[in-house]
Amino acid sequence: MEKIDTSFFAKEREAELSVVGESVQRADARGHVTGRTQFYEDVTFPNTLHLKMVRSTRHHALIKGIDTEAAMKVPGVVRILTHKDVPNNWYTILKLIGVGPDDEPVLPEDRVLFMGEQICAVLAETPQAALEAARRVVVDYEDLAPVFDVEEAMTSTPFKKDGTNYFVYEGHNCRRIRFGDVDKGFAEADHVIEHRYDSSPIEHAPTETTGCTAKPEGNGRITIYSNTQALYFTLDNMALILGVPFNKLRLVGGTVGGGFGGKVDVIVEPIAALGAMLTNRPVKYAYSRAEEMQVSSPRAAERIYIKDGVMKDGRIVARKITLYVDAGAYCRHSTYGTTKAAAHMPGPYTIPNVHVDAYCVYTNRTPSSAMRGFGVTIGDFALESQMDQIARFLDMDPMELRLLNAYRDGDMKAHRKKVDGAALVEVIQAAARQTGKQLAPRFAKMSSMTREG
Repeated sequence: MEKIDTSFFAKEREAELSVVGESVQRADARGHVTGRTQFYEDVTFPNTLHLKMVRSTRHHALIKGIDTEAAMKVPGVVRILTHKDVPNNWYTILKLIGVGPDDEPVLPEDRVLFMGEQICAVLAETPQAALEAARRVVVDYEDLAPVFDVEEAMTSTPFKKDGTNYFVYEGHNCRRIRFGDVDKGFAEADHVIEHRYDSSPIEHAPTETTGCTAKPEGNGRITIYSNTQALYFTLDNMALILGVPFNKLRLVGGTVGGGFGGKVDVIVEPIAALGAMLTNRPVKYAYSRAEEMQVSSPRAAERIYIKDGVMKDGRIVARKITLYVDAGAYCRHSTYGTTKAAAHMPGPYTIPNVHVDAYCVYTNRTPSSAMRGFGVTIGDFALESQMDQIARFLDMDPMELRLLNAYRDGDMKAHRKKVDGAALVEVIQAAARQTGKQLAPRFAKMSSMTREG
């Protein structure tokens, strides 16, 4: 493992940081390998009810009726929850930071927008009884045409009760960046290179599936044992959905058996707590492995078009990007992720003319949300693939192409933030050395402080 190189910017270092390049033991490693770590499922209570969800078997349909009569006859079934039982029937994932609108019902009222969407919740004495009853709930659907393609969705009839098939950013149908004059840049370029990049949804696949247990306390409070990655965020959202003061809820968490961003959506806790409130018994709601793979929020699929105006010497003088983020059926965190994606363009390069349109689009797919570096990871894949395409076209070394265009301290980024403390040139040079790559003297002499070399 390479040690951190402290020779660069030595005068700017304010602390003796030593973790990079070292093997550091995780604080929780000993508990994990000795089996002493306690997960939420290790906490059990007598008289616990088990919640199983009736899920949509359609990608897009109106709900004409829900028949629970046969399900209620299954021995052990205690109650079935529908949207009529939920005090404030909207998930409020981003409401707390002022991002709206609330577009996803906790339990749908008249329509389903993706395969696997929650419809109603069965509470029973055993998981088997809850599952059997869920199978016996009859949902009367009126099928509607689904849309799965982001560009098709932009021009299709809106499938939600209100709004459009895309998120509206301050009156615009996309998040926009305008810097310089991109048309003038293309006109002056020696070459125009254009490619399209696509990615598919990526599931986190944690070892421990998403779940929680909600327990009523004698003092009127509800304690929720959860593997959420966002404890206080979950508490606040639950209080809004359940219509109770925040101090009536207590969240216990801390240990997460794999999350990677997939356990920040507040989906299982509100409905489990509601079941506990209505039955005055503990309620456990845990995804099966099949549910985890189908309905937990994946990383969004993206489609990215990049058009570059390039000079013969490798300088990129114009970059136009059209980016579509597939949010799936509902917002969750995708509106925020799309803003991150737009701000991340045009990559770590100083390009004088930039035009970015980043769309957050709704389709009839499983809602996407957070996953490590969401909003920028797929963009980086596309941007760096494009850099390699340019290098091949010009028959130029890909590292030297990046060094030529890398931003330097003092450069202005396309979203008008001045670059400071970049060190990108030095990182590329270090990568070249460690891989045995011999840079031409001109590029070996470059630095993040100057374009000279």
